[in-house]
Amino acid sequence: MSLLETVNLKKYFGETRAVDDVTLTIAEGEFVSLVGPNGAGKTSLCNVVSAYLRPDSGQVIFKGADVTRASVTERVKAGIARSFQLVNLFDDLTAFDNVALAIFSRQGKTRNMVALAHLDRAVTAEVDSVLAQFGLASKRSVLARGMAQGERKLLDVALAYALKPTLLFLDEPTSGVSTRDKGQIMDTIASVVRREGITAVVVEHDMDVVFKYSDRIVVMHQGAILAQGTPDAIRTNEQVATILLGASDAFARKD
Repeated sequence: MSLLETVNLKKYFGETRAVDDVTLTIAEGEFVSLVGPNGAGKTSLCNVVSAYLRPDSGQVIFKGADVTRASVTERVKAGIARSFQLVNLFDDLTAFDNVALAIFSRQGKTRNMVALAHLDRAVTAEVDSVLAQFGLASKRSVLARGMAQGERKLLDVALAYALKPTLLFLDEPTSGVSTRDKGQIMDTIASVVRREGITAVVVEHDMDVVFKYSDRIVVMHQGAILAQGTPDAIRTNEQVATILLGASDAFARKD
């Protein structure tokens, strides 16, 4: 069943066609990777769907309802959340308080309620559960600024997860971390979203990560969708390989 549809979606910045007539369907429960060269329009598409950018034309349909003109807050309430390439944390708050803030935001409460989070058993239990799911229980009392980059990435995703989304956009969750940490981060994210039945759309440049975790890959180029399909179909697509890495054998399997 379709969860998200974009219909002829466009977003231009002067002569730059960041999102160029994109029609895309995302099914419930899919793990979709959005790939393409720098400037292909991946993040712009995510920003339009999550209301951080207004489209010039076209529609965003979520759960059968037209949310094209809905605000960020309204889309979060509807079930759309996202993380960012540059993590969006409160560095002077602990991991616990960052997650508590996301929960209070979901509940429509104000930021000063964070100070009371430790007195709210339900919130405390939920925060601890979220931190545990993302392997961050031991960082409960650590300030966000004192966490390693990989941990900060996971905490950023945990904040989006704490909003209880149906659809989660992840913008380069493994950027800036070591090769060793990439696998751990993606294993954690994939485990959580699949267990909870969350539909995930991941913007990613590391094709090893893309091929390993994706149900479907959508390739963008110059603001438009160039190709989409299973990892095997994309791996053997010479046009995609040439555009992404400049060689028709770029995705050849390594022996």
